[in-house]
Amino acid sequence: MTKQIPPAERRRHPLTRERVLRAAIALADGGGIESITMRRLGEELGVEAMSLYNHVANKDDVLDGIVDAVLGEFDLPPRTADWKADVRASAVSANQVLLRHRWACRLLMSRGDLGQARMRYMNSLLAYLREAGFSAEKTHHAYHVLDSHIVGYTLQQVNYMDAAEDIKELGANFLRELPADQFPYLVEHVTGHLDGSFAGESGFEFGVDLIVDALERLRGSA
Repeated sequence: MTKQIPPAERRRHPLTRERVLRAAIALADGGGIESITMRRLGEELGVEAMSLYNHVANKDDVLDGIVDAVLGEFDLPPRTADWKADVRASAVSANQVLLRHRWACRLLMSRGDLGQARMRYMNSLLAYLREAGFSAEKTHHAYHVLDSHIVGYTLQQVNYMDAAEDIKELGANFLRELPADQFPYLVEHVTGHLDGSFAGESGFEFGVDLIVDALERLRGSA
């Protein structure tokens, strides 16, 4: 049943595109992308679903909008003389935001629309590299390596978080069947996943550091 919001309350908080998108993000955070329907959004906002179409075109517009809103949460530090620190801070922020909205990484990969926040993020990352002295060509490749790490590693983290209990059970069963004398390093690796032995260092940040350190070595020939 649609919850009724008193007229005075509606006047104080008029329906806007931003309110619609924030309500959609809250729904997705609570129940995943599949929980977003125009009817459910209307219920959350206390209006008829048809009222939403004054602010969003359709569900695809909502999905594009919430992806861009999430990217708007990325911290884009002002460029400094330390380009590596700038790139690292931006990448770590992106990772943290995408982990906070666990549905967003998959949706980001499936939406082709380039909203304002997404373009600002892309331009900022490109600027860190170009203004550090990398050529346009090396910047092109460096951008895609960094973006692939951010999205790919984060997606792996999200998948692990979503299936943590199942993975622990599968891993324990796998270790019981695995000949430890033949695969000692695989045992060590899987055990580290299960008991958190290697949780002291962020694998995501480790990867970012590897990338920017390697890029620094290339910068002189840029």
